[in-house]
Amino acid sequence: MALLQRLARLAADLQDPQKVADFQRLCGVEGPPGLAASPPLAEASGEPAPLANGSCPAMNGGGEGDGWPRLRAAAGGEKRHPKGLGNGAVPGGAGGEGPPQQAWGRRQPRRNSLTGEAACQEIAIRNPFLYYLFNLGTELGNELFYILFFPFCIWNLDAWVGRRLVIVWVWVMYLGQCTKDVIRWPRPASPPVVKLEVFYNSEYSMPSTHAMSGTAIPLALVLLSYGRWQYPLMYGLILVICWCSLVCFSRIYMGMHSILDVIAGFLYAILILVVFHPAVDLIDNFNLTYKYAPLIIISLHLALGVFSFTLDTWSTSRGDTAQILGCGAGVACGSHFNYMLGLMQDPSPDTLPLIPPSITVTLFGKAILRLLIGVVLLLLTRIVMKKITIPLACKMFSIPCDDIRQARQRMEVELPYRYITYGMVGFSLMFLVPCLFLFIGLS
Repeated sequence: MALLQRLARLAADLQDPQKVADFQRLCGVEGPPGLAASPPLAEASGEPAPLANGSCPAMNGGGEGDGWPRLRAAAGGEKRHPKGLGNGAVPGGAGGEGPPQQAWGRRQPRRNSLTGEAACQEIAIRNPFLYYLFNLGTELGNELFYILFFPFCIWNLDAWVGRRLVIVWVWVMYLGQCTKDVIRWPRPASPPVVKLEVFYNSEYSMPSTHAMSGTAIPLALVLLSYGRWQYPLMYGLILVICWCSLVCFSRIYMGMHSILDVIAGFLYAILILVVFHPAVDLIDNFNLTYKYAPLIIISLHLALGVFSFTLDTWSTSRGDTAQILGCGAGVACGSHFNYMLGLMQDPSPDTLPLIPPSITVTLFGKAILRLLIGVVLLLLTRIVMKKITIPLACKMFSIPCDDIRQARQRMEVELPYRYITYGMVGFSLMFLVPCLFLFIGLS
């Protein structure tokens, strides 16, 4: 019993937003004066206590609800953060009382186009190197990185490893996103935390899915490639440590997660790898060889998407979940067609371990050309499918599509749009683009 109490105190200590703020100040992030100390809440001001997750109160109608930072209700009533103002809030209400403009540079993090959330804190960055380093770290868990990393692996390195990495990524991210909507813990309170990012502010916090992907992807990459390719194990371990550390620390630096969220994400990803890694070969072989694999893959991933949409009210995590499942289904179906048609064949076992080729100008140029042409085609596929699927879903379910932002917050629109669009992106990544490379002599 005493052990449980000590663990509970440790968890509460690691969840304290003040520790996030202390880490930010240590790294040279400073908010406006007065941010570090949370003002009295409803008892002193007579106003409703700010809610935990949502938009800046200075924004007019851009966020959820009435503009107060908001955490989606778990069950009955709205949940308010006990340790300060909501995410992105400024002390003193709209606008706040910041320092003179010449003393504080206003930085605008990436705005969420669906919720309209934007940061309104004026912040000072005293260490530009750490600012850009941790921004790079947080991008390692965002869509831009995935749309470059997975194609590069599949087209230029090893399709066998790439397929299995996608399988691991889909399961890790799906379980992480669903767990968030079950636990429903709010983001670290601001103040005292300075919000350097608001794009995922409408999601819950526990566990950190950035930490999960930042742990699972490099670790799975080494587990899958070591022994198949000849390289020193130490290089792989260094990659795992640097990649994982950069992503995990970046989420605390950006003010999006507590220390506990990041630790839980790290451990959760390892647990999922321990359980699912032995089954990766079975899943990949099923995707390739079973006659009815595409039908089962599409149905299973769609059912998982519908289930995830029932866990909570709307947030960006629901669309991201459908997007991840769509990508996984598209890549799996593309792999099946590749295998059936004899395209992108894997090296025979007697050629293993593979020796990394010498990097020549020709090899490097072809790799970059494949990446540029392929990613442009993937982006065009996404644009075209988005233009088709959203109006089509609105028409099928009789939902007004004059306001796309509101329409996309309906499951009937968001699930088919994300699933079909990114399913087609995944299918193009694994099948259509490699066929084009074969046709033009870039394979």
